Amino acid sequence: MEVINNASGIGGLLTSFRDIVKDSKRVMFIGTAGFCTPFAELMAYVIRDTPIEVGFIPDIRHHEAKAIVSTPSGMQIGDDIDHHADTIVLLGGLAMPKMKIDVDEMKETLDSILEDAENTLVIGVCFQSMFETQCWIGPIDFDYVIDSDISISTIKV
Repeated sequence: MEVINNASGIGGLLTSFRDIVKDSKRVMFIGTAGFCTPFAELMAYVIRDTPIEVGFIPDIRHHEAKAIVSTPSGMQIGDDIDHHADTIVLLGGLAMPKMKIDVDEMKETLDSILEDAENTLVIGVCFQSMFETQCWIGPIDFDYVIDSDISISTIKV
């Protein structure tokens, strides 16, 4: 593994993501329903003015793929769409032990989604090294992993 970029904050995460997917035709996010959905919508926001189609698959249920569409209220889940894509973004919530998603089942899901195995990207986006600590790097053939840390300060005023 080689670090190709260091950035900070949500802006850094979004800029890194936009740079990686700039040549994609269709990006399909895969994440846990509810927890990962807003992260997919947030990342989709930075490519809203491009011709890239965007969708979301909950867990490993590719038959439930939905479009992510731009609305006056921001990016939101839309209607059913075809689940095939040239770029897959796995969100770190999938690897959380309490989600009980088997990495081998995820590999099967990836195989059914990717349109052309030679011209595809598999990107992982996670917090606090989730894919590494849960041993998904290796079994999943990621092209890129965007790993972020969260620092929290709660201040009583």
